[in-house]
Amino acid sequence: MLLEDQRFLSEDIERLESAIADRIGEEPKHIRDRLNRDHQVSGFLTRIQDQSKRLLEIYHDAEGLRTKEVQAISTGDPFEEFYKHLGEIKDFHRRYPNEPVENLERAYKRKAPGEGESATAEIDNMFTGEEAFGKFLDLTTLHEDYLNLAGVKRLSYLQYLDSFDIFVPPQCPIKRPDKTTDHYFAYVGRLATYLEDFLRRTAPLQDLDKLFATYDAAFETAWQSDSVPGWNKDTSIPGPAAPTTEGTGEGIWCPDCLKEFKNDNVYKAHLSGKKHLKAAEARKTNSNANGSTSSVLNPSPVHHLKERAIAEREFRISKLASTLSSERVATRVNVERKQGMTERERQMELDALFAETPSDLPAAHDSDSDSDSSEKIYNPLKLPLAWDGKPIPYWLYKLHGLGVEFPCEICGNFVYMGRRAFDKHFNEARHIYGLKCLGVTNTGLFREITGIEDALKLWEKIVRDKRVEGGKGEGVVQMEDAEGNVMPEKVYYDLQKQGLL
Repeated sequence: MLLEDQRFLSEDIERLESAIADRIGEEPKHIRDRLNRDHQVSGFLTRIQDQSKRLLEIYHDAEGLRTKEVQAISTGDPFEEFYKHLGEIKDFHRRYPNEPVENLERAYKRKAPGEGESATAEIDNMFTGEEAFGKFLDLTTLHEDYLNLAGVKRLSYLQYLDSFDIFVPPQCPIKRPDKTTDHYFAYVGRLATYLEDFLRRTAPLQDLDKLFATYDAAFETAWQSDSVPGWNKDTSIPGPAAPTTEGTGEGIWCPDCLKEFKNDNVYKAHLSGKKHLKAAEARKTNSNANGSTSSVLNPSPVHHLKERAIAEREFRISKLASTLSSERVATRVNVERKQGMTERERQMELDALFAETPSDLPAAHDSDSDSDSSEKIYNPLKLPLAWDGKPIPYWLYKLHGLGVEFPCEICGNFVYMGRRAFDKHFNEARHIYGLKCLGVTNTGLFREITGIEDALKLWEKIVRDKRVEGGKGEGVVQMEDAEGNVMPEKVYYDLQKQGLL
């Protein structure tokens, strides 16, 4: 019965809307519960779209079945039609006696914690321990794949986190011919796929397809205008006669040595060096062997398509990295923090992350958990608190010297605990602002200076020395002898008195 299907679909859509409203009205405290809620809402929205498409097909009635059914009910004997459908229903249940009945009210209703709400096992399996439910990126496997590429420098994981989205020299040592290899193509494909998948897992309610479509449109525009970084058309013949400006874009780029020169004279002088001649010969040999010169000037369709695919992946990785900039910074901070932890502390942190949240426990234990959380932590030594709210180990406290106080008068007599925090604060905004209030503009020369009087004395000395140096070149009278030699007036008269002129 199409009318019954129409009623069922309409009811299902209303139930789904009510379920979404119930879940959006609450804001979970734990990130796992929030992700579970967002993925549930995303699944409900997808089901609403599917059910709406089926409902629209019924309303359009392309084959006219709905119209015939309405006419049969309205024109014929209503009791005859009723008993006809009743017989069909009984016949169906006679043939399928164990057919389950879907209860929409119970299917989408949000259950209380004590009513057996389904566990978040799906969310637990969706993220690795390093990702911490979407807080951080897990690029360890991709870092190993990067180190296995040909022609790359060995980078630490922290350095890789800072440069995995940079594909132009001098930050990226991979040359353009090496980028067309299968290993590099597979690497950028895995990296782009991971970033897209991570974004879909952490933001299921965002319209990511629309976001990715803007990336594709931006790449098409950049590719047509030949402005994709690292993939500009090079119509010059490889050699020292046609330097290109790459790298930082401020100097002269040597395509043979893959090096940037700030000075034109230094660039011209290095052209006759053995290293440059050897690199130019090797590049010319590779170009002749691989046909790269002809492929650049007249690229084959297959080579052009491969370059375009690799450039599209690099462009997408750069865009995704900018979108995930906050997670990227948090990942770097987390990696640095874990480097100072023991294996036991890392395991404890991982166990605490995957432990059951208070929302999964019965409501009867809420009062007990509140009383436990309100207990005061025993901390007689006044040690700083770690990530779990407990004092850090005493050996770590002594190792970093956190018991040593370093006051800074320029920062308003602020006291920094530990040498590391004290050294770091010279580049922070508070210290720089304090120096600017004293009239100091060159703050780099005032490291380790914390007193206002010392800073003022040093600044006065720097200003005085600059004035003296500036005055040396002023007021000097130049004299010229008969041979055209120019010299200061004092030297001229001294030589004249000695009869040397």
